[in-house]
Amino acid sequence: MEKQDEKRKLQEAMLIEPGNETDAAFDRELERLMQAEPEGRNGKRGKKKWSRKRKALTAAGAVVILAAAARLALGGGKEPAPAVAVQTLEKGEIQNRLTVTGPISGTDSVDVVSNLHAEVLELKVKEGDRVEKDQLLAVIDSKDLQKEVEMAQNAYDLAVVTRQEKQREAERGYAKAMQDCQTAKAALERTAVMVQSGGEPPINLENAQNTYADALREANSYRLVGGKPTADESYDLQIKNAEFELEKKKEELDSAQVTSPISGTVVRVNTKVGQFADKPEDEKPMFIIENLDQLELEIKISEYSIGKVRQGQPVTIHADILNGETVNGVVASISPTGEEKGGGSSERVIPTTIEITDQNTKLIAGITAKAEIVLEEAKDVLVIPASALYQQEDGSLCVQKVENQTIHLIPVETGVESDINIEVTPVEEGALQAGDTIVTTASSALTEGMTVTVMN
Repeated sequence: MEKQDEKRKLQEAMLIEPGNETDAAFDRELERLMQAEPEGRNGKRGKKKWSRKRKALTAAGAVVILAAAARLALGGGKEPAPAVAVQTLEKGEIQNRLTVTGPISGTDSVDVVSNLHAEVLELKVKEGDRVEKDQLLAVIDSKDLQKEVEMAQNAYDLAVVTRQEKQREAERGYAKAMQDCQTAKAALERTAVMVQSGGEPPINLENAQNTYADALREANSYRLVGGKPTADESYDLQIKNAEFELEKKKEELDSAQVTSPISGTVVRVNTKVGQFADKPEDEKPMFIIENLDQLELEIKISEYSIGKVRQGQPVTIHADILNGETVNGVVASISPTGEEKGGGSSERVIPTTIEITDQNTKLIAGITAKAEIVLEEAKDVLVIPASALYQQEDGSLCVQKVENQTIHLIPVETGVESDINIEVTPVEEGALQAGDTIVTTASSALTEGMTVTVMN
């Protein structure tokens, strides 16, 4: 279907009547060119495969030549030489440019949100306002938060007091336990002497030993740090938990004063006075702040072109808002990973950031702009229109040169390609030079040594 549409459009443009001999010639030439891409010179493929459009135009060019010859023949007389359109070969500059569109944005953007289910009491800024880092944006009702902070403070204070009381208890208890140990030890030593001398029964020694053991056990039950008694570590843990909860409540209270994390411009305000801070319009951030002092352009480059793009490469930027002017930029970063192009395509694209280097331009964030990157360029080289390049049956490329009304096929190699022109270099040095006459639209109908009529 695509092929038939192209054929129909070309027939209409070149006044080829369907069904006649010229139409049949068009079909034959188009079919030849639409075959699988042959290998190029020395078994190598060309840099780029011919597009369907270029093949169709080349086929149409051949048919036009045949049609022109046929019309001349109908005029009577001997068979005329085919008529060809020519141009003078010139040297010039050629560029291969990549053009990609994308959105303009600030270099730094933050969403300001709040998790507090509290009423917005006051908005301090509006869209378009310039703000500095930590500047107040909105005030949220903090009465309940203040009460929660007070309760958390009380809980912390209580934990501290409790730990202090337990510390004093430990110090007093340990001192008494050590004193009891000394008393029990002295009693044990005295009893041992008395039992040994027969002054007391052996049972008294056993009782004294048990009393001393109990006193030691009590003394060892206390927690020592650095040789000194201290309260159980569970009370330290209670203080830490209470301290954490207090800090959390203080942070929530501080967040009742909504501030900007960066210096920039307020580009969106999605909340109103009376709304809850955690329920802005359409669940969007309360505020969006962007650094618009430095703009950038976000584009996605095809995996087939990214190999020719590098950081630091100059970029020309176009946008409707510029009214025909252009802005300079530079490739700032290239993502290390690709992503799906979408739309059912298997092609991958690589996110790329363009830094806009010109200052004080008409560009604004949120609009679409077009980035033009020069991938390749060549100067002072032979340049021909794409239609003048002919691909032979073996895949080699040539230019059809006209000298003394005679066609000569000059093998060439291609270099930089733009949308409409191609850099060529003759395989044989000097076989093609500036000032030579070449056929503008190459055709298989023109063969080596053929005599032609040049059309101005």
